[in-house]
Amino acid sequence: MRSIWNGAISFGLVSIPIKLVNATESHSISFRQIHTEDGGRIRYRKVCELEDREVDSAEIGKGYEDADGTIIPITDEDLSHLPLPTARTIEIVAFVPGDRIDPLQMDAAYYLQAGGAPAAKPYTLLREALKRSNKVAIAKYALRGRERLGMLRVVGDAIAMHGLLWPDEVRAPEGVAPDADVTVRDKELDLADALMDTLGEVDLDDLHDEYREAVEEVIAAKAAGETPPEAPSAPSGGKVLDLMAALEKSVRAAKESRGEEPPAEAGLRSLPRPKQPAGKKSTSATKRAEPSAHKSTARTAKTAKSAQSAKKATSTTKSTAKKATTKKTAAKKTPAKKTAARKRTA
Repeated sequence: MRSIWNGAISFGLVSIPIKLVNATESHSISFRQIHTEDGGRIRYRKVCELEDREVDSAEIGKGYEDADGTIIPITDEDLSHLPLPTARTIEIVAFVPGDRIDPLQMDAAYYLQAGGAPAAKPYTLLREALKRSNKVAIAKYALRGRERLGMLRVVGDAIAMHGLLWPDEVRAPEGVAPDADVTVRDKELDLADALMDTLGEVDLDDLHDEYREAVEEVIAAKAAGETPPEAPSAPSGGKVLDLMAALEKSVRAAKESRGEEPPAEAGLRSLPRPKQPAGKKSTSATKRAEPSAHKSTARTAKTAKSAQSAKKATSTTKSTAKKATTKKTAAKKTPAKKTAARKRTA
C-alpha cells in the first residue's frame, strides 16, 4: 500500500518511525457530467473573476474570506512559522479505555506501518502494551495543513489510527428527540424484543452493496448495446398505522424470510416457543401424555381384576353344580335301598 504520510510515533522518549497508509477504500461508482445532446464532457475551468481568464495551478494560492467578503491572502510561508510540533510526529498524549471514545468523533481510518527494521522492536512494544492494557492511545498529529486528533488501537498484528473530530466539532443532539410525551407499553417492548431476536445477528462480511452491483449491470448492458435489466420492485408492506400491528407484521415477515413458519395467532401468544432438541419431548407434551398412561394402566388393572372375578365365579358355579348333582344322585339311591329292605323283611 502506498504511504500518504511519513513520520514517527512519539511514545514518551521512544520514537517509532512509521508510514501512514489508508485503511479503507471507496468502491462507489463515479459518473462524469456530459452534454446530453452529443455526449461531450463537461469540465470546470478555474477562472479569475477579476481578469475573466483561465489560470493554471501555479498561479493559484489560498486566502481567508472575512465576514464582509474581503479576501485575506495567506501564504505557505505565513503558515510555516506557526508552532506545530506534530508536523511529522504522532504524539501520544494519553491512554484511555476504548469505551471513553464517542463513535461520533471517529473519522478516517489509517494503518501505521513500521518504517524499516529499526522500528520493529518499539512498534511491537507499543502494540503489545496496548493489547495488555485493553486501552487505546490518544494522539495529536498534523495532516494536510492542520493539527488533528487521533486514536491508536490494535487490529490484528498492526496498529491502526482513527482520526477523531475535536470535541467541539461534535454537535449536541438538542432538538432531535421527540418533544411529545410518549408511553411505550410492555407488550410493544416484548414484540420489539421478539423482532430483534428473530432478525438475530449477522456476519458483516456477508453484507454487500446491492445498489452498486445493480449499477454495474446497467453499465455493462449499455456498453454491450443491450437493454438494461429492470430491477425487481421492492415488496410493499402497505401503510400500517398501528404500532403493535406493525411489530407483529415485522416479526412475521422476518420469520418468513428465514424460512420459518410464521405465528398463527396475533399478539404475544403468537411468539414462537423455543425449539426442543431432537428426541426430547416438550414438558407440556409429557404432562399431556402422563394422564393417558395412568388411565391405560388403570384400565388394564381393572380388566385383569374382572378376569379374576369371572374365573372365581366360574369355579364357584362348577362346585355348586357338582354338589347339586351329588345330592340328586343320593336322593335317587335312597328309595331303592328302602324298597330292598322292605322285601327282606317280608
